[in-house]
Amino acid sequence: MSFGVVEGEEIAAVAGHPFLGEVRFTGARHALVDVRVLAPILPSKVIAIGRNYADHAREMGSEPPVEPLFFSKPSTSIIGSGEAIQYPEKLSQRVDFEGELAVVIGRLCRDVPVSRAHEVIFGYTCANDVTARDLQKKDGQWTRAKGFDTFCPLGPWINTDLDASDLAIRTLVNGEVRQDGRTSDMIHDIPNLIAHISQVMTLLPGDVILTGTPAGVGPLDIGDSVTVELEGVGSLTNRVIARD
Repeated sequence: MSFGVVEGEEIAAVAGHPFLGEVRFTGARHALVDVRVLAPILPSKVIAIGRNYADHAREMGSEPPVEPLFFSKPSTSIIGSGEAIQYPEKLSQRVDFEGELAVVIGRLCRDVPVSRAHEVIFGYTCANDVTARDLQKKDGQWTRAKGFDTFCPLGPWINTDLDASDLAIRTLVNGEVRQDGRTSDMIHDIPNLIAHISQVMTLLPGDVILTGTPAGVGPLDIGDSVTVELEGVGSLTNRVIARD
């Protein structure tokens, strides 16, 4: 297992970890079709934003929050593109998809001003904030509903050179478009989210912020294939299987 840089249809292998100084290439190259692409990062924490698109807030029966509403997902919930979302049938009968833009933090930071938020961003990737909707409603808080193993697909890779302020984001289930939005519709934009979160907690290199989901969330069934498409990044696809 190692890091690499995607160049067309190939991956150039990187020595060590991309957050530890200048990126150094090993000289090895591999065809994308010949490698298994894992989740692009395993962060110390995932901070997710709830109801950050007005249309989604209203479809969930609430008004958009005045301040960013955030919660956490465990790092053990992360899987990569091509890996399976495990449906916990014994505990939940309603598991939903939520396609999102994910921000990857590139440096240790705290109390980041809005004007300097761009300095702490490493890049962007696709995310699916999978949610056991019935447990979310039952519990009144979101840790269990959002925290199952496999409930945070990320990938397929991180784009480190991207303006994420106005990107198309779509979610498809079995090839049918279910969500179709733009990141410019966020209530609280990325710099404000970073400033708000970093007032509360120190962010570490590799930490991930899920920035909220547009309207159109809905249930997944065992056997479904769900894809999150993000302009400028690519497609994150996962199938749904029964949890053992």
